[in-house]
Amino acid sequence: MKALVTGGGGFLGKAIVKLLLERGYKVASFARNNYPELTRLEVEQTTGDLADLSALLRAADGCDLIFHVAAKAGIWGTYREFYQPNVIGSKNIIRACRKLDIGRLIYTSSPSVIFNGSDMDGIDESVPYPDHFLSWYPQTKAEAEQLVLAANDSSLATVALRPHLIWGPEDNHLVPRILQQGRGGALRRIGGKPCLVDTVYIDNAAEAHVLAAEKLSVDSVVAGKSYFISNDEPLPLWDMVNRILAADDIPAVEKSISPRLAYLAGGLLETIYRLLNLSGEPRMTRFVAKELSTAHWFDLSAAKKDFGYQPQVSIEEGLSRLRSWLQQQS
Repeated sequence: MKALVTGGGGFLGKAIVKLLLERGYKVASFARNNYPELTRLEVEQTTGDLADLSALLRAADGCDLIFHVAAKAGIWGTYREFYQPNVIGSKNIIRACRKLDIGRLIYTSSPSVIFNGSDMDGIDESVPYPDHFLSWYPQTKAEAEQLVLAANDSSLATVALRPHLIWGPEDNHLVPRILQQGRGGALRRIGGKPCLVDTVYIDNAAEAHVLAAEKLSVDSVVAGKSYFISNDEPLPLWDMVNRILAADDIPAVEKSISPRLAYLAGGLLETIYRLLNLSGEPRMTRFVAKELSTAHWFDLSAAKKDFGYQPQVSIEEGLSRLRSWLQQQS
């Protein structure tokens, strides 16, 4: 059995690659770059852009299933910067499956595809997509998720997983951002409400993908569906942030600003960055202000029932592993 993992050199992609290898799969990776670690693991690597169908066809040739993990993430950028990899890239993945008779497609989505700016307490997958989005990332991920799920039919079985805030050793996005801003004293609590938020440890996120893939087939219970994935241990957001900071001996975040002020500041900064065409990204955006001042935790009943997902690594154990890894980097 051979699997293609798009974004195989990234944080989640590499974890999925390693888990597949442990379980006896042959694995290929499609990414923008070659990765020495994947070379050492004898993973077949193809470099290219998701918008290039011919490159994807070369990478996917001979594969039995595809894990489509690669995406343009972030809080800032133009619509085209997100649309090309996230929407056009997903269309090309579906085309590759059709052309090469690949029967299973596992798509990495995000809970942000249904975020409407309000608290989401214990919600399940029945929550609809919102009418509008505050960021191009969730909008294009929602477009792509709908394309993938609509592609499910008698020849191609598809499933979309929505892992929330993946973290752990080797994280190159969430943890470094928290630590960098924490060291610089740039973090501020938004509001005083203890909003519960789900996160997911990297090994659990990878395990969920492989479990869903092994259950997935035409007419299976998971085909054509989306699933929330988390550690099933919701914590107040700033408690979790402070525990990540503590893993690197950085003081907890104490200062705060109001949600309204953060939202207004985000809107103002977005306008300034657009008008002046500034590089980088604003310190605050409207989307981030809403994300950091509302609850986001999910009912995992469907994932547990349909493909047996159970988080194996607790937050406490994950933080211990993160601390050990950070100490090795220093």
